[in-house]
Amino acid sequence: MKTRSVKTSMRVLRVFDPWKSPLCTCPFKYSLHPYTGCSHFCPYCYATSYIGRKPSNPKNNFLAMLKTDLTKVEQGSIIELSTSSDPYPPVEAWAGLTRKTLILLHEHDMKMLITTKSHIVKRDVDILARAPAAVMITITTLNREISGRLEPGAPPLDKRLKTIQYLGEHGIPVGARIDPVIPGINDDPLELKELVDTVVDAGAQHIVTSTYKARWDSLKRLSQAFRDESLTTLYKESGEVLHGSIYLPKAERSRLLQPIITQAGVRKVTVATCREGLGAAFFKAPSCDGSHMITARKKKGGLDE
Repeated sequence: MKTRSVKTSMRVLRVFDPWKSPLCTCPFKYSLHPYTGCSHFCPYCYATSYIGRKPSNPKNNFLAMLKTDLTKVEQGSIIELSTSSDPYPPVEAWAGLTRKTLILLHEHDMKMLITTKSHIVKRDVDILARAPAAVMITITTLNREISGRLEPGAPPLDKRLKTIQYLGEHGIPVGARIDPVIPGINDDPLELKELVDTVVDAGAQHIVTSTYKARWDSLKRLSQAFRDESLTTLYKESGEVLHGSIYLPKAERSRLLQPIITQAGVRKVTVATCREGLGAAFFKAPSCDGSHMITARKKKGGLDE
């Protein structure tokens, strides 16, 4: 699938899937991160194992480097913002770096896939409504107490649900990421089915889900956040290292994700898993990441920064 030849001298655009995982089912795309770090401070974050744990900061000279990189990329390529740091941290509300990035991508006829936990994306509907774009909003649980521990710096649940609704009302394709599903924390089957119903009722057209893939630093943080060592014990005793992360056995991962797959089918929305390798029964969509929702749009006038 990822066979397109690309130039390697780019500064901020990167071909997605840095670990070359055979479990990755994403279409060919580029990842793009206007910010370093992430102010949401989710304890389950895998990216902290290689970028550290620090608040979001705009990258220096980012737009100039992106302009150069875009001359080396085919028009119509999928560019995702972002895969390991949220493109809409609190600082974006006044810095506007992601907004300027979207304008630049639109000017170069790129397809945009946005993955975020933030309601700030609503500000940019004027761009997204004109561009070939789709948005995925991450919601891990309807339990506000658990959400506060899992995503302490992220906007609250109600703002994210309203964001899904708002984007859909403005004609922007939108889906939900229900991930990670973490054993003993947000894995109750009835609550997961309710979560599917809630995001679909809000307007989500696609769902992607996955189990928690542990790394030692995130396991430690989760144990501290929930004052419970059972998760660490479970992954130590039952897990296996696959492509840099600790996975639970396939049967357990299937059990954890089945309620989401089943309920998505009931609600007649596309659904897929991320890096699970569970087969066709857990992959019922043209793409896992939501990029199949992106549709071509005609440019209409100029855009304001």
